[in-house]
Amino acid sequence: MNKLTEQVFGTMPWGQFASQDVATLFPGSENRRYGLIKRAIAGGEIVHIRRGLYCLAPKYQKKNMNLYALAQHVYGPSYISLESALSWHGWIPEAVHAITSASFKKSKEFRTPLGVFSYDRVPQGVFYTEVERLVDASGNAFLMASPLKALADYVCVRKKDWTGIEPIVGSLRVAPEEFEQVTRDTLEALLHNYSNSRVKRFLEGLGKDLNL
Repeated sequence: MNKLTEQVFGTMPWGQFASQDVATLFPGSENRRYGLIKRAIAGGEIVHIRRGLYCLAPKYQKKNMNLYALAQHVYGPSYISLESALSWHGWIPEAVHAITSASFKKSKEFRTPLGVFSYDRVPQGVFYTEVERLVDASGNAFLMASPLKALADYVCVRKKDWTGIEPIVGSLRVAPEEFEQVTRDTLEALLHNYSNSRVKRFLEGLGKDLNL
């Protein structure tokens, strides 16, 4: 096992690490650190995710890697939203093949050996309104939008001129009973959080349809 792989395996249970972590583990020559990384990648012991970000290959990971948790390391500040969040909450039936997130910064997409990570900029008053921090069984922490926030982000990013519940049920195949969990407080919080006119029309129309 490569010296770098040994150190990461012993000190970082989830296996993802950045160039700064390598510098902490191996102070001194940058060329030496680059050589360790290059040999570990060539040996199939670590995976290069993007510039400056790596992870142990699956067979060396002590704990299962959660791609939702990894998404925030690939590009941030961000949180899981849009199709990925709607799928995670069980609101849409289709499988989602990319990890979709809302970002504070400009939109970007990263195609990595672990999958596609897609980020869309969503202007907001308070970025983390209706976003929950969750922890999986292995201890991986990730940030997940509520279903209604994921829909609001979807309307904003995909430029949907929706004014109520009907197109959501027809286009995304969300079951109408899912909206029983939507509260007036949640609706109001999101209405005040977005300046996007499409999102505001959508939330106002949805509120009318739900008699909130």
